[in-house]
Amino acid sequence: MSTNSSIIVFLDNETKPFGEFNAPINFELDTRKLVDGDHVLKIVSKDPNGKEGIRFIPFKVRNGPAIAIEGIKENEVVDGIIPLMINAYSKGNQKQFLIEGSETPQSTPAWFWAIIIGFIGFAIYYFITAMKIDL
Repeated sequence: MSTNSSIIVFLDNETKPFGEFNAPINFELDTRKLVDGDHVLKIVSKDPNGKEGIRFIPFKVRNGPAIAIEGIKENEVVDGIIPLMINAYSKGNQKQFLIEGSETPQSTPAWFWAIIIGFIGFAIYYFITAMKIDL
């Protein structure tokens, strides 16, 4: 009879285990073989007396390109024509950094334009009041 607990690892709702091991274990989960989205790692542990312990670990896989959208938010109520900006970028091969396409461009916020207009208006006002017109 073994003195170590056994560990059975399941992925999502599979009935066939991902692996069966004697405790303690170290392994690498290769998420590149999983589809993007929500997954659950189910770990069943059995001690030498036959008692079981179960733990569920939910996680999300995102190996594919990230998608960024500007112009609409989740569950937003909209009408009319909506301009959208959509960008998709990936991590690449992780051995070489590519700057092109790694950032999502964004439109200039309205508060920035308000500050610029206010500054230009004040500059014009100051210029007009500071001029000395000799008649």
